[in-house]
Amino acid sequence: MSFVWFLPLILGVRFIAVNDGFDTLTAQRGADGYLVPLKNLINEVYSKDISKKVHSSYLLKAQKGQFTGCLAPFGYRKDPEDKNHLLIDEETAPIVRRLFAWALEGHGPNYIRRRLEEEKIPCPTYWNRVRGFRNVSTKWEKKDPVNGRYMWDFSVIKDILMNPVYTGAIASQKKEYRFKIGTIGEKKPEEWIVVENQHEPLVDRKTFDIVQRKLKSRQRPRQTGEISLFAGLIKCGECGKSLTIRYTNDKHPKQIYSCKTYNAYGKQHCTQHRVEYDTLYSLVLNKIRECARAALMDGEAVAGKLTDTCEAEQKGQREALERSLTKDEERIDVLEKMVLRLYEDMVAGRISEANFNLLMEKTQAEQAELKAKVTEGRKKLADEIRLACDARQWVEAIQEYADITELDAATLNRLIKEIVVHESIDSDKTRHISIEIHFNLKPIPEVEQVTA
Repeated sequence: MSFVWFLPLILGVRFIAVNDGFDTLTAQRGADGYLVPLKNLINEVYSKDISKKVHSSYLLKAQKGQFTGCLAPFGYRKDPEDKNHLLIDEETAPIVRRLFAWALEGHGPNYIRRRLEEEKIPCPTYWNRVRGFRNVSTKWEKKDPVNGRYMWDFSVIKDILMNPVYTGAIASQKKEYRFKIGTIGEKKPEEWIVVENQHEPLVDRKTFDIVQRKLKSRQRPRQTGEISLFAGLIKCGECGKSLTIRYTNDKHPKQIYSCKTYNAYGKQHCTQHRVEYDTLYSLVLNKIRECARAALMDGEAVAGKLTDTCEAEQKGQREALERSLTKDEERIDVLEKMVLRLYEDMVAGRISEANFNLLMEKTQAEQAELKAKVTEGRKKLADEIRLACDARQWVEAIQEYADITELDAATLNRLIKEIVVHESIDSDKTRHISIEIHFNLKPIPEVEQVTA
């Protein structure tokens, strides 16, 4: 209030609010001076209320799985009859499918970026501009108007590969927002609101999940620039870290894999888990051929045996999980009733507002924790129900490799989820190496013993 009144004195500024009939030249401070700060307060409350209503509207649409973005994700277009629904863009969808195909072969965003440039495939910004959606150019287009359109940004490729919209889902509420500040940061993917089966997918869920794992386990090239064949696939069974490849210091050097923790911190923290590259290569190649030939001979029998074995192993775990989920869901119902009673007690004056806020905070925190636990548990149960389907898909996928003669990164990344190396050491210092090969879609790993 003082600021408004001293402006005319200091700067010679005259403030007039025509609709409110207010003029600092004629107004009496005692009579009219309260008006401006009061109007500011009312406008602030009104703006905050509008902000909440807009946010609630977007939240409701997110929970219904409706698309609310300004631009459709690359590879899709908005439905002319329903702006909250997505349709496949036949012109750009093949580009998205190629990105996922390259990633499925184990290639990272940098490799994909080079391939896109080599094949002269324009970036999303270019497509939006030529279609009249956005009048924006990338920094590469500004430097080179002719060829800049083929330069894709690393983050754009990664965002596409990590976006569940390409599986037919709508993921919303990805950003943290504050009134009068705007966006203050990105939410974690597990905090997004994701609604499945809202439009036609460009990639299947299995492909998408495999690509996510590969993006997380990407390995850097070696000092020679060569990328290890098993990069991102081979892990230590004890500490969970990657096994890295190096040459021995022997007269005739050999390539070996050893635990990253052991290499960095020594045997006090983990053992070596040493496996020769040639041994691992032969073992994996032979195991792929063995599984493929068995699948060719009697695919149905192999799939049925896999499903039966897995169900027998997991029956007890599944029953325990179902009991735990039932208990958690009952507790969630109790908490919801508690929230209602707390509100009624506060309105009736039986508890103070401070105590109400304290109890509500604790109750809602427990609710959120239980709901996340139940969601994860239900997903795990659903995954187990799909075991039979997965086993048959694995049998179909492996059959074509019965006569494979050599391995490459694309084949390994398509077939194998991870290779886990376990090591045990006897009292006489004898080392025993066990290698688990976890195939994509195959619910039970293949286990091989290796002479240390």
